[in-house]
Amino acid sequence: MYIHVVQLGDTLWSIANRYGVSTQRIILDNGLNAQPFLVEGQALIILVPEIIHTVRRGDTLASIASVYNTTEMELLQKNPNLIQNRQLRVGQQITIRFQGGNERNVYINGYAYPYIDREILTRALPYLTDLTLFSYGFTETGELIPIDDQPLINLAYQYKTAPIMLISSITEDGNFSGEKASLLFNDLRLQNTVINNMIAVMDEKGYLGLDIDFEYVNPEDGEAFIDFVRNTTERMHQNGYRVNVDLAPKTSSNQEGLLYEAHDYARLGAIADTVLIMTYEWGYTYGPPLAVAPLNNVQQVVTYAVSQIPSNKIMLGIPNYGYDWKLPYEKGVTRATSIGNEEAIRIAAENGATIQFDEIAQSPFFEYYARDRSKHIVWFEDVRSILGKFNLISEFALRGGGYWNVMRPFSQNWALLSQKFKIQKVVQ
Repeated sequence: MYIHVVQLGDTLWSIANRYGVSTQRIILDNGLNAQPFLVEGQALIILVPEIIHTVRRGDTLASIASVYNTTEMELLQKNPNLIQNRQLRVGQQITIRFQGGNERNVYINGYAYPYIDREILTRALPYLTDLTLFSYGFTETGELIPIDDQPLINLAYQYKTAPIMLISSITEDGNFSGEKASLLFNDLRLQNTVINNMIAVMDEKGYLGLDIDFEYVNPEDGEAFIDFVRNTTERMHQNGYRVNVDLAPKTSSNQEGLLYEAHDYARLGAIADTVLIMTYEWGYTYGPPLAVAPLNNVQQVVTYAVSQIPSNKIMLGIPNYGYDWKLPYEKGVTRATSIGNEEAIRIAAENGATIQFDEIAQSPFFEYYARDRSKHIVWFEDVRSILGKFNLISEFALRGGGYWNVMRPFSQNWALLSQKFKIQKVVQ
């Protein structure tokens, strides 16, 4: 595997010729179909096939997988052009293995809203252990506020991905409610009603686990939150379900702030089967221009997390988005626009920008002038920044990673993921 940073004068043909791969392979692995041309400073993942199978009459993905002692899902991961249509044609070349890679087993989770584009979701599913659907809510009487999830659950199973229910205190306006959470945590009757209803829905719809996502919990409800997680986990285990808890990105036990104080890493980590640490949103909609997940900050959180929670329980949060800020930044006025990582490259291409890379944050960024002549700065993720996060997963022997979220395409991320790790599938 190589990472090629585009220089002035590079073309797809010259890059492909340099590494001995096809231009189509580079386009496929980097999601370049919708990009008008290469951008100076753009990072490309270059995967060099080591074993290639030429399709013969009667071949199927299952038969090819059997011959090479691999799986159909691993073939789809290495040949994403087959994900939407698994029909093979005689003479077609199928990549069995690339040079290097697959250094360890990991579990990968992706979060999605029910309205996700089905093509984007289908493209991601071969790479996911779990698909967590955001989000069930609850009423003051314990009834669940449902989502249109059955089509996504059915689709997940087609790619051997486990569907996971998510429960949160999020309101109709999209904000987490500390008041609503407090009501649930401190009323055992309400709590048990909600748990009973969750189990009933999970049984009915085919969910295989639960994700508990309560953010901005009132500090005075910290103990009650722990009791809620314990009660919920015990009931889930009795019914054959596993539990994940989402945790704010802390660097110390006494970290102050509404986002952090009620999230006791050690105690919640001891109760839950797994935890996701939400290592993103340093750069955010209303804040100053920053990398979304600066590697130096992420590493501080991971260092603290493994001191409190067994590393094989920890999932590293990975952002699949960037932000576009209009400059100059004005606190309380500027509102950044959330964009996809492939969209960021298109913006750079369309506006003649040169992509730069912050070595400390291990994150790409660029500046450009919009049509109205306003100056903008964009921070986003690319194969280099994702590789830095994957290296943390390996270095700290974490369980794996969780993407917030999989609503947008990010081809080079999936290519890197399947090259660096062997993705575990729990659905057979």
